[in-house]
Amino acid sequence: MVNRLLRRLGLTPAAEPEAPLTVEAAPQEPAAPLVRRLLMVVHNPPLEAEGGRRLTEAFGWNDPDALAGQYIADLREASHGYLNYEIVERIQADWFPPKVDGFRYTGESYARAWHRKQFHQPDAIDYPAQVAAFDLIGRYDRAEIDEAWFFAFPFSGDAESTMAGRGAFWLNSPPVPHSGRATGRFAIMAFNYERGVGEMLENYGHRVESIMARVYQRLGRGRNMWEHFTLYDRIAPGRAQCGNVHFAPNSTRDYDWGNPRPVRCYCDDWLTYPNLPGRARTVTSAEWGGGDTRAHHLWWLSHLPHFQGEHEGVRNNWWAYIVDPNLVP
Repeated sequence: MVNRLLRRLGLTPAAEPEAPLTVEAAPQEPAAPLVRRLLMVVHNPPLEAEGGRRLTEAFGWNDPDALAGQYIADLREASHGYLNYEIVERIQADWFPPKVDGFRYTGESYARAWHRKQFHQPDAIDYPAQVAAFDLIGRYDRAEIDEAWFFAFPFSGDAESTMAGRGAFWLNSPPVPHSGRATGRFAIMAFNYERGVGEMLENYGHRVESIMARVYQRLGRGRNMWEHFTLYDRIAPGRAQCGNVHFAPNSTRDYDWGNPRPVRCYCDDWLTYPNLPGRARTVTSAEWGGGDTRAHHLWWLSHLPHFQGEHEGVRNNWWAYIVDPNLVP
């Protein structure tokens, strides 16, 4: 699976791992595939001064639909076929959303801010206004959608991910205020279409970190498998596992995904979780794309456990919690 991801990116896969010294149990069955219904909102207004061309055309930014399609495919493959997002509704929102203080860009004021690199402060978007404008709570309560994705311009003020609804908690940003009347919790993702799919996967990776830290917060050291999964050599010499979104197993600093330094690593163990037979081998950045953002994040996500069953009261399929925060205690 991991080598197939790297081949699809046009990268040379690492050598296959050596056979494990011990095998503790038979392989687990993968979790059955899941479909998640998605609302996609695109803030890509036309600019009068540019002859009606949209922001993406005027500034040479990426096509939101192409980004969404590749992102959905990447998450399906990284989750070993488990996670299947389906866009059930797409809204072309041809306006600039309001900031927390009520300010709204116009096409002229945004173009001026972009060229001068002087943007309105406070930058944060008015999330309650966004939730209301698109009836997100209504759509969620009527079981029309499971989550919402927003595609917008640089400095739109969106958080990379947030959560709304009853019992919403931290999802790499504070939950949306005044949204507790919903019947449950749901994620809201946001993507800057100036950037690429690699950065979109990083947003999702931080969502993973927030959710899995909460899932395991009740278990102490030695039993917290999330903390074990995220070990890297700098903090656990000779005991690196898969690291986190910003630190690969051999990273010595933030975003150090291209470090060629060889380290002893147990990343292969997580492909057979909850069996952890201790299959250590030497890895370098060639394992996850030699510094390519998207390749690293695909590699990291593909190592998240995705099997049936439970271990110490926690599902062996971590993706279930990641895609449905209502399952999180």
